[in-house]
This record gives sequence, C-alpha cells and structure tokens, in this order.
Amino acid sequence: MSTLEIGIASFPALMILIFLRVPIGLAMFLVGLIGLSIVTGSTNVAFARLKSETFTTFSSYSLTIVPMFLLMGHFATLGGMSTALFKAAEGFLGHRKGGVAMAAIGACAGFGAICGSSLATAATMGRVALPELKRYGYAGGFSTATLAAGGTLGILIPPSVVLVIYAILTEQNIAKLFLAAFIPGILAALGYVIAISLYVRLFPGSAGTRPRVPFNERFALLLKVWPVLLVFGLVVGGIYRGWFTPTEGAAVGAAGTGIIALINGGLRWGTLIESFTVTARSTAMIFFIVLGAGFYNGFLALTQVPQELSNFVVSQGFSPWVVLSLILVFYLVFGCLMDSLSMILLTIPIFFPVISVLDFGLSPEHVAIWFGILVLIVVEVGLITPPVGMNLFIINAMDPESSMIDTYKSVMFFVGSDLVRVVILVMFPAITLFLIP
Repeated sequence: MSTLEIGIASFPALMILIFLRVPIGLAMFLVGLIGLSIVTGSTNVAFARLKSETFTTFSSYSLTIVPMFLLMGHFATLGGMSTALFKAAEGFLGHRKGGVAMAAIGACAGFGAICGSSLATAATMGRVALPELKRYGYAGGFSTATLAAGGTLGILIPPSVVLVIYAILTEQNIAKLFLAAFIPGILAALGYVIAISLYVRLFPGSAGTRPRVPFNERFALLLKVWPVLLVFGLVVGGIYRGWFTPTEGAAVGAAGTGIIALINGGLRWGTLIESFTVTARSTAMIFFIVLGAGFYNGFLALTQVPQELSNFVVSQGFSPWVVLSLILVFYLVFGCLMDSLSMILLTIPIFFPVISVLDFGLSPEHVAIWFGILVLIVVEVGLITPPVGMNLFIINAMDPESSMIDTYKSVMFFVGSDLVRVVILVMFPAITLFLIP
C-alpha cells in the first residue's frame, strides 16, 4: 500500500472512531500517530514528532487569544451584560408581533460581540430570554428554535474563536477576518428577524404580545448597555486602529469585562475562581483538539493527500464554483454531526489547498478570507440542523417541557434563512470583502 493510499484509508478509520463516540481530538491523534508509524515504518519517528508537534502547536502566540475571549464572555455574563442587552432590545421590539423573539436575536448578536462561542451565547441568552418568551405566550418549540439560532451569532459576529483558529491554519490576518465577518453577521441577524416575522404570520398562535414600553424607559434601558458598546469598541476598534494586536485586544477585553463585572457586583472571589476554572477546562478541550488535528494533518501532509487532491481537481477542469458548492454542501452535511471547531481543524488543511488553486477572479488573500467566512457560516448552520444540532440540545435541555420535534419544525425557518444568506454571499463575494482594505 502506497503512502497516498494509507492517507486516504485514514479517513474511514477516523470516521469509525468518531461514530464510536471517541473524542474527536483523541481520534485524530490516534489515527495520526498510527498512520505516521506505518508510513515511516518506525514508532520512534512518530513519538519524536509528538514531542516537536506539541511544542510547535502550543508555542503559538496567537493561540493565547482563545482563553482570553472565553474569559471575556464569562465575565460579561457575570457583569449582567446579557440581561441588559435583552431588556434593551425587548424595550424597542417587544410590543411587535414576534417582538420578544426578535429581541432575543438582537441580544444574541450584541452578546456575540463580546463572546466568541456559539454554545456559550446560546446557553447564556437561553437563561435570560427563555422565561420572558414563556411569560408572553410564545410556543415552546418556537422559543427554543429562536434561541438556538441566535446562539450561532456568537461565533460569527467578531470576535470569534473559530475564526482565530482558521486564521492560524491558513496564515491569514485575524483582524481582516474579523472585519470580513461583520457584514455577514449583521445579515444573519436581519435574516433571523425576517424568519421570525414570517413564522408568526404563518402561525399566529405561536407568539403573544407584551405592552409597549414608554420611550423614556426605552432609552433608560439603552443606556444600560454602554458596557457592551465600550468593550466592543475598545477591543475591535483598537485592533483595527492598530493600537494593539488581536491577542492584546483579547486581554484588554477580558480585563475590561472583569472590571465591569466587579463594579456590578457579579465578580467575587468565588465567581472569579469559577470563571478561571471554566475557562481553563474549555481551553484545555480546545487545545487538545488543536493538538490532535495538528498531528493528524501533519500525517496527511506526509502522505501528500492534500496536494494530490488539489492536482486532481485542477486536472479535471471543474468549474471553481462547482468545487466551492460541493465543499460547502459537505460542510452542511457533516456540520450536523460534528462541532464547528473540529470540522475546521479536520478539513481546512485538506480543502484550503484546493480552493487556493482555483480562479475566482479574486486575490489569494481575498479568496482565503471569503472562503473562511463561508465555511464558518455553513458549519454554524450544522449547530441548528437536525438530527445533531448542538445548540438545539443545549436550549432544549433548558426547557424540558418543549418537544424536540417542535423545535426541529420551527428551526427550519432559520435554516432556510441561513441557506439564502449563503447563496447570496457565494454569488456576491464583494459583500463579505466590502470592508477589507
């Protein structure tokens, strides 16, 4: 068996381990270790690679941005920012038909600006918004579907942990990726609001109404979200203005949200230790997946699978748009079965070389940024797509009274909005690249 055949055979082996519920980081590590031993004919080489790969992976300065963004999101929750965002959005939109659900989407978008995780955004906003949705007569499945979809905004609207990992894998500028994600993130929120508007018109009994909030109270609620605007403006604006690097910006954001949480009384010694512990556990999980992916992708590079795949695609004369569409469909399907970070780490080293050699009429940097945003969007759709949408399970666990089937039915309106947005961004790359210098 040639080295190329060994590399190709590693894919079904990896899929079998994943479907046997082996943690994906461990599955990639084991397949990479065993495959490297077979290809080189020596376990000594494989274990020597383990030493060097571990040092190379975790000595990356850019990876320190991950725990900082995770900590920032946790501090933001303690500081009451999620509640303030929802109350402000509810004050302006709550009296409309479906307005409380729209407010939840708006609050998720705002919280996504200070939290780089979809699951954390969904869980946090679920605790805040779900009781209000129930209070005003919103159907259970519609409520859970709305919050699950809103949670995906946490990883699309910058800052985003997954975009940081993508930037490291493809050697792209993190700040430019954040900038490119901004307009698609806003479009996502607007698309979800339109989906809610259509849903409540088709199913009038699924949403109640709440009294109109007086204008003076609305602006009082709006003033309470100044910490979110301050942190977002300082972190994202500071990165774009060149005041500090993305890593330094993440540290500034974590410190800023920590101070705000302390002032608001949410940060005490016990909650501080809990924040550090939760952040450390999440970081360790992410870093182990990164290590496993690095080891597996190093093995694939040795077998020449990515290079041969690129050469094959070019030699067949396929249209670049056909290749891109097939890759995005692959992400949509497998995104239903795997989490977004694992998908990015596993597939980008394989697909990115293919995309890089295709001619879309854009510069190589613009192709890399555009492709990264598209991949991020379609992978996130998997978080709300049956049967294994992670966000759906998180929100449904918070509302046991709501049927998962009802959630599945309602969430398809949001999935439809996502698919329309993907088509638009594929057809018009300039929308994604509009803010890129």
